[in-house]
Amino acid sequence: MQASRLKAAVALAAAAALAVGASGCAKSERDDDSGGAKTGGTFVFAGAGNPKNFDPIFNDDGESFRPIRQMYDTLVQNKPGTADLQGALAESWEHDPEGKVWTFKLRKNVKFHDGTPFNAAAVCFNFDRWFNMKGAAAQSQMIYYSDVFGGFAKNEAEGVGEPVYNKCEAKDDGTAVVTMNRYKGAFPGAFALTALSIASPEALKKYDADTVKQNGDSFEYSAFANEHPVGTGPFTFGGWDKAKGEITLNRNPDYWGEKAKVDKLVIKVIEDENTRKQELRAGTVQGIDFPAPADRKALSGEGFQVLDRPAFNILYLGFNQKNPKLKDLRVRQAIAYALNRQQLVQTKGPGGTKVADEFMPDTVLGYAQDVQKYDYNVDKAKQLLKEAGAENLTLNFYYPTDVSRPYMPNPQEIFTVLANDLQAVGIKVNGVARPWNGGYKDDVQQFGKHDLHILGWTGDYNDPGNFVGTFFGRAKVEFGDQAMTEMFDAITKADATVDEAGKKAAWEQVNRDIAAKWLPAVPVWHAPPAIVVTKDVKGLVASPLTDERFNTVSVG
Repeated sequence: MQASRLKAAVALAAAAALAVGASGCAKSERDDDSGGAKTGGTFVFAGAGNPKNFDPIFNDDGESFRPIRQMYDTLVQNKPGTADLQGALAESWEHDPEGKVWTFKLRKNVKFHDGTPFNAAAVCFNFDRWFNMKGAAAQSQMIYYSDVFGGFAKNEAEGVGEPVYNKCEAKDDGTAVVTMNRYKGAFPGAFALTALSIASPEALKKYDADTVKQNGDSFEYSAFANEHPVGTGPFTFGGWDKAKGEITLNRNPDYWGEKAKVDKLVIKVIEDENTRKQELRAGTVQGIDFPAPADRKALSGEGFQVLDRPAFNILYLGFNQKNPKLKDLRVRQAIAYALNRQQLVQTKGPGGTKVADEFMPDTVLGYAQDVQKYDYNVDKAKQLLKEAGAENLTLNFYYPTDVSRPYMPNPQEIFTVLANDLQAVGIKVNGVARPWNGGYKDDVQQFGKHDLHILGWTGDYNDPGNFVGTFFGRAKVEFGDQAMTEMFDAITKADATVDEAGKKAAWEQVNRDIAAKWLPAVPVWHAPPAIVVTKDVKGLVASPLTDERFNTVSVG
């Protein structure tokens, strides 16, 4: 589940950052609009990479979404600290018995940052914009839209299918009705996706937002995406200095909800993990994300606030069944029994990490309590390998470098432990290390070069399809797509079940069958990623979805 924004008011951003670094707390004498408490100043957060751009629909990573969430709102959103839904730009919503027609009652007296009104026409403009997007380059960059809505009015990119979206009607200024061609279990949770944030129609038109150009492996985006993003959120765009790696956002005094406590939010891009820690300790930044498990205790002992997010993720070991040996269920089960996952949790997992038995957390609808479990059993693993005639098995085990993910804080260490377990039952392992954005994802997900790989997911919304469906719901090179049509069909059927009780039962059976009949991968663990802030930061609520909103944050 999950970065890319910035450009203009750099002098102010630099001055603010220096002030915070010198004093640890830059304060203004502005009275807070709601409570009367003295607020203001600047909150500086260290990002791990530059955003791609600031147009929500063209993004799919956390470093881009972090600033986007501060500038835009969605129709519905997650309650702070949970994966439960609450109203945002829509105060309420309902659907017809077939789950195809969604009616949103919209919040009144909301304005975009450019002063234009938010209303049902603006909602429909955004939905129609996404659906009617033209050009293979633009469509290929709309990852979340394609995943949720399937296809476009005219498909031009590869890998898209039949559209779920049909139309949007503005019944009046305060009522938007979105009609789907078919029900999909992603709704209403997917309406909270940051990628589906509502942008100003006037700004989208003025700054040519739909223009996306591809140059080789890179893409060029519009002035809207890079210089003039306009939403309804608690912060407005202040600038993106790409050379310095600084994004500046300013407090929106006209925000419809809880107004920001600080005057400025600066996201300072620091790619190196050790440098991020050094700047946190020096006070030049007040927050960092995803500290290494070994650093948590030390940072907490130094007085920093180490806030654990509830574990809403999964790490798994995947099989590529294009390898004939891995097509044999007994071999896949042998590998599952060979892994000492409890020891891995204890030695390499962040505090609070738990062994996973299914591909989603137990808080998600459809989690089955009675799935087949694969407890550590070397003898059982060897027996199954012998029965399958795979006692001299050699496997290419791919793992990523140059990355730390919420579910995978240190890929090389995790690989080493798992590889040792496999070798202990007689499997020869060839480790293949590839850079995360320099070959690993392509080799695993597009070209299928691997036999084994480690990968995972942080949920975007609370629905089984966002976990199990994302991994296994359509043919993927990652798992050997031709091998499991029965599984794909079962997932499609479960996702199309509208009745809540029926949906729960269908997904529970899918999870039982994944464990006992199909086993396309081995679930490894659920790990609670942390976010760290200085002791003078107040009001930050850690999100299981890494969906933190900074309007509640004060410094000093």
